[in-house]
Amino acid sequence: MNTRPQIILQKGIHHAQQVIFVLFDYNKELKKHLRELTPAMWSKTYNCWYIKESDFNLNFFFVKFSELAYIDYSELKKPLNKVLQPTARRDYTYRNSIKLPKPYSDKLIQKRYSESTQRTYSAYFKDFLHFFRDVDINDLSKDDINDYMLKLVAEDKISASEQNQRINAIKFYYEKILEREKFLYHIDRPRRSRQLPKVLSKSEVKEIIKQCNNLKHKCILSLIYSAGLRRSELINLKVTEIYSERRLIKIADAKGNKDRYTLLSDALLNMLRDYYKQFRPKFWLFEGNTNGSQYSATSIANILKEAARKARIYRRVTPHMLRHSFATHLLEQGTDLRYIQELLGHSSTKTTEIYTHVTNKNISNIKNPLDELFNDST
Repeated sequence: MNTRPQIILQKGIHHAQQVIFVLFDYNKELKKHLRELTPAMWSKTYNCWYIKESDFNLNFFFVKFSELAYIDYSELKKPLNKVLQPTARRDYTYRNSIKLPKPYSDKLIQKRYSESTQRTYSAYFKDFLHFFRDVDINDLSKDDINDYMLKLVAEDKISASEQNQRINAIKFYYEKILEREKFLYHIDRPRRSRQLPKVLSKSEVKEIIKQCNNLKHKCILSLIYSAGLRRSELINLKVTEIYSERRLIKIADAKGNKDRYTLLSDALLNMLRDYYKQFRPKFWLFEGNTNGSQYSATSIANILKEAARKARIYRRVTPHMLRHSFATHLLEQGTDLRYIQELLGHSSTKTTEIYTHVTNKNISNIKNPLDELFNDST
């Protein structure tokens, strides 16, 4: 299992100036690289590293650190006034000395959880073991576990997303390892915030793809959009999973360990044929710089970012926005929601229904009352 550390980047104010906090569990190699390659400084107040925002370059940071650690920059999307200042960071070095129960690690692998999920569950369950180190966790009650979660929410200020992940890591032990009934450990969960997906217009997508002069880059962005792919699905796509005669693409072993078929555009098929003649991929449809290696997730984000910049789209554009745009544009074209659900690989139509809130299919037909006022005045 991959045990690379995680770096969290977060905006903040320190010594009356805007900074980027660089948060990670103690790691000698990361500390060394941070000191040698960046103007990072140590904050005794917050017990973490920080870089002045004026000196921080996200692309440079990715290039230098993405091979050493997983980089979470989601907090950088938030406006500064919505960002919480980091409190003194908890010391998680005890995780290195805690051994997970072997069945826990084995079961994560057997159930084919992603490496990211395995890493997250393992870290959070180690925290759970550390907190209850003086008792037998098999004897804990639902109230004991709820009290533990309440402490993390109240004192450590964990997010709703992290709370859910920690709950899942704990439930995995009791329900999958000890095989106890689910209802016995129905732990209180946070209320989910409902955020609408961010989408691009058709003209924006067209302009972004048009800005790609590199054929491989053009194929990558066109494929994510035209097939509604997750970034990981594109990276794991094999040459043999393109069914040109049937105009279908097989997405194998995707999220939830499910296979599905999605659309293969005629325009994309012509591009892919030219791409294959030029690049001759052997196994993965899109290979990295090292012969036979998979393409980098970071590279996909950088390709899109640069294409969006050239297209003069100044808001932040992510690969997942292309997937959201695919679903929204299908809905606006009148495609049945059930078909969109299958193409996206959603387990429930409830997940797919969120696109009904961002489509302008019906909203565009509503007359604005301000226009009516001006029409009356004439």
